[in-house]
Amino acid sequence: MSETVKQSLEAVQERIAMAARTAGRDPGEITLVAVTKTHPPERITEALAAGHRCFGENRVQEAMAKFPQLREDYPDLELHLVGPLQSNKAADAVATFDVIQTLDRPRIVRALAKEMERQARRPRCFLQVNTGEEPQKAGVVPDEVAPLVELCRDLELPLIGLMCIPPIDEPPAPHFALLRKLAERHDLALLSMGMSGDYETAVELGATHVRIGTAIFGERPVP
Repeated sequence: MSETVKQSLEAVQERIAMAARTAGRDPGEITLVAVTKTHPPERITEALAAGHRCFGENRVQEAMAKFPQLREDYPDLELHLVGPLQSNKAADAVATFDVIQTLDRPRIVRALAKEMERQARRPRCFLQVNTGEEPQKAGVVPDEVAPLVELCRDLELPLIGLMCIPPIDEPPAPHFALLRKLAERHDLALLSMGMSGDYETAVELGATHVRIGTAIFGERPVP
């Protein structure tokens, strides 16, 4: 690569800061989740050495393979699940992640609540909203957010925000605006929205978390 991970991180952080200032926001309000899907531990170590501590993985099994040793070396590391979660992986997800961003149906909510009680470990949670109502995409459709939020609260899940991935062929801004409106309606403070191609727009529209992989680590290697 022509740029090091450190240089790429700094460039992304500066663009986040500029977008925040444009919107009259404090750049310190925005968490950069560096998405390490398919990238080897050596690349993650480069980011850790540069001072970054917040990472995202798409698959539970991949995170379990890569992060235990990194956690030993960097105890302040924070790990987010940003890919779909199956209920049969709930126990591993609760044991492995600090934040789970992809709750999207009652079965997952109940499985996580059961595992949090059993393990006495409570990762913070986001609901993933399918703002484009795409049939092939994970996430709860906007009209079904309210009952799922209610279920999370009934089961005392640590629900802190909403997450979305806009349709690839549509402008992202309306989807980010919708997510913000839904979060405000349900008194949820955090918004995980924006990836490598649209994170500045997301920051300007209120993102508190942006999930960025390619702009930091380059194109994903073929697993």
